[in-house]
Amino acid sequence: MKLPLFQNLLLEVENKICLLTINRPDKLNALNNAVLDELSEAADFVETTDEISALIITGAGEKAFVAGADIAELSALNEDSGTDAAEKGQDIFNDIESLSKPVIAVVNGYALGGGTELALASHIRVATQNAVFGLPEVSLGLIPGYGGTQRLPKLIGRGRALELILTGRMVKSEEAGALGIANYVLETKADALAKAKELIGMMTKHAPIALSGAISAVVAAQDYEAEDGFTIEANIFGDLCATDDFKEGTGAFLEKRKPVFTGN
Repeated sequence: MKLPLFQNLLLEVENKICLLTINRPDKLNALNNAVLDELSEAADFVETTDEISALIITGAGEKAFVAGADIAELSALNEDSGTDAAEKGQDIFNDIESLSKPVIAVVNGYALGGGTELALASHIRVATQNAVFGLPEVSLGLIPGYGGTQRLPKLIGRGRALELILTGRMVKSEEAGALGIANYVLETKADALAKAKELIGMMTKHAPIALSGAISAVVAAQDYEAEDGFTIEANIFGDLCATDDFKEGTGAFLEKRKPVFTGN
């Protein structure tokens, strides 16, 4: 089997398990357009390769799974390009969620913004003790745009999801486990990877067609109202990209200062 080569991802296959590592440790594995394009290609490779029975997604290093979107790239968005960017991220994460093979996110370190959304799109989440989840987009004058407003309420309930989204506060691993964001919390990344492989071993001893059917049924049961929720999310994301508060939020982040929002 010939593995595709990527600039920002590492792919390894052992015992029919594909380990996908987002490999931008100097940028805390932040998502930019290039990473998203490669994630899409990698998901397609996993889906269409018979020698792969399951996927583990993690981040390079110990500091971050994915510490959000690339803010410099994000800050250049306007209303139209913002909607397009949200829809692109949604499509790719929907493809990951809809893979016919089990997908486990091993969340090491920070999983913020798009990092939490990527973890939510995975079927199961195994976190390390130093994992930190969060959807801080409101601090940039935005909302989660890659499916976060749709998946998090389904996972932990509307009230708890709104609290996290509206406050933008970060959730450490112990609380993430209690809320149901993380299925398991392990001490180290090595422990978390071992647990993910153990779970995959328990799954893949069963009929692949049954696993695929179960995933399809559960994803269908999420009932995102024929994608209407995703469309609304993307349109609001795009609208916010045209506001002064968005420019102030991203500008303050890049300039390492506190934002001053005006409501415009």
